[in-house]
Amino acid sequence: MKNLILLDNYKSKLNLLETEIAIKYVKDIFERELALALDLTRVSAPLFVECETGLNDHLNGYERPVSFDVLDVQKNVEIVQSLAKWKRYALSKYEFDQETGLYTDMNAIRRDEDLDNIHSVYVDQWDWERIINKEERTIDYLKYIVRKIFNVLKTVEEKVCTKYNVFTKKLPDDIYFISSNELLNMYPNLTSKERENEITKLHKAVFIYQIGWPLDNDMPHDGRASDYDDWNLNGDILVWFDTLGIALELSSMGIRVDSDSLVKQVKHKKEESKLNTPYCKALLNNELPLTIGGGIGQSRLCMYFLEKAHIGEVQASIWSEDDIKILKRHNIHLL
Repeated sequence: MKNLILLDNYKSKLNLLETEIAIKYVKDIFERELALALDLTRVSAPLFVECETGLNDHLNGYERPVSFDVLDVQKNVEIVQSLAKWKRYALSKYEFDQETGLYTDMNAIRRDEDLDNIHSVYVDQWDWERIINKEERTIDYLKYIVRKIFNVLKTVEEKVCTKYNVFTKKLPDDIYFISSNELLNMYPNLTSKERENEITKLHKAVFIYQIGWPLDNDMPHDGRASDYDDWNLNGDILVWFDTLGIALELSSMGIRVDSDSLVKQVKHKKEESKLNTPYCKALLNNELPLTIGGGIGQSRLCMYFLEKAHIGEVQASIWSEDDIKILKRHNIHLL
């Protein structure tokens, strides 16, 4: 396990059974409050999609999706890595109204993930998507939605701390906004992760926006797929996680590409072949609604509010025997 953080005096504030009960409590509250805040309806979502549709999220482009053949239909399918593109199809198919949207309980497998305290092969997140109009494709509207999500986090924190007096409030009154290039100029000699740690430790909750295009140092802040987020209108929600002493990313989100930004971004990454997929063709033909959306990590949310030192304490996944033994010696007991 790479980059494993081991704490000398760590002790979970809840035992295993208490943890399982608290996980459900956190998830139930957040799911309900998110749906109310953004006017979202819960829908069923696929665990896998057909390879040729272009609907799977290829993340940074090098991660290998898990694929298999379905005997009866004679087709190959891929287990989703996220539902970023599928959701736009669903909004159109189900005829959602303007300023409303959907969310789903998404489960995925990312086989090439580097495992550590906050990364697992198993991904569980709330994937959400909301229809917007052309005039709302702005940074101001993006910040408006981010603040709505941040207020949901504040509500969850209030309820968790009321129910479990072993936890204390950690979130600030408001979330701090900064562009990735502004952040680079503040800390020009640090890596992107180091910059995230510095700014988040300072402000406790941060939204870093405009991620994907090269910055003043000719490097992007982080990798982004070319065919769903608009790199000028996206970002990450980060909170300072005292338990591990790191900036913890809870959500990657953004206003999605329109036809113009899609073409620019796939050309930049030399991925023009994507334009031939049914998804991109539908987008270029204006057959899909303009949307904003994102994913919010369920396990990371539970880690944060329940002050857990390892993601394996809030989800059941797979780890090497050596890592399990090392973690146990440091009072980290996995589900």
